Amino acid sequence: MRGLFLILPLVATLSACIDIPQAQAPHRQSVRQSTGLFNPRPDYRQCLSELGAQQAIFTPLADQYFGTGCTNVGTVRLSSLRSDTAALSLTNLGPVTCNMATTFAGWARFGVDRAAEQILGSRVARIETFGSYSCRTVAGTSRLSGHATANAIDVSAFVLADGRRITVLDDWNDGTPAERRFLRVVHASACKRFGTTLGPDYNAAHANHFHLEADGANFCR
Repeated sequence: MRGLFLILPLVATLSACIDIPQAQAPHRQSVRQSTGLFNPRPDYRQCLSELGAQQAIFTPLADQYFGTGCTNVGTVRLSSLRSDTAALSLTNLGPVTCNMATTFAGWARFGVDRAAEQILGSRVARIETFGSYSCRTVAGTSRLSGHATANAIDVSAFVLADGRRITVLDDWNDGTPAERRFLRVVHASACKRFGTTLGPDYNAAHANHFHLEADGANFCR
């Protein structure tokens, strides 16, 4: 009974920020194990509380373990983030670890939105991505990608409140001086927050996106 009273404040805190999950079609991959909606681990509960405090809109997801070694453990589905003045919409995101989500939320607000206002004169309205979870290996290796554990996001573009769309592919080298500066500033900001940050200067495979991964490493290219 005492445990119930301890959990209730957390649920109340998160209720304003959590979407109620709808029924989803079965995943194409076979799932070996699935837990309940709310992961009982204290670190996951704490992370959900921190994400809620950032005013993100999200849905906690059940843990899933796949036969190939890919997992969705301690994940959420982000619907939107919060800037200083407005909600930031997101595109193409699937499951993402809660830790990755909290780091991404901080970067979006302090590293992206504020940089857009200072450099481009307009706030960010939407962050476009190529997705998060994908059961795959790092290109040319047998090592699982950070995407295979839902711990990475590929960011492809930023849409400003004034309608401008800044893409990594088109504007990293060929944008206006302000657009090029903006992309380099947000890339450098990501390097300070994420363990692994990869962009167009890393290799041709990253010419059209920033790979952001909360892996505890210290690799920025």
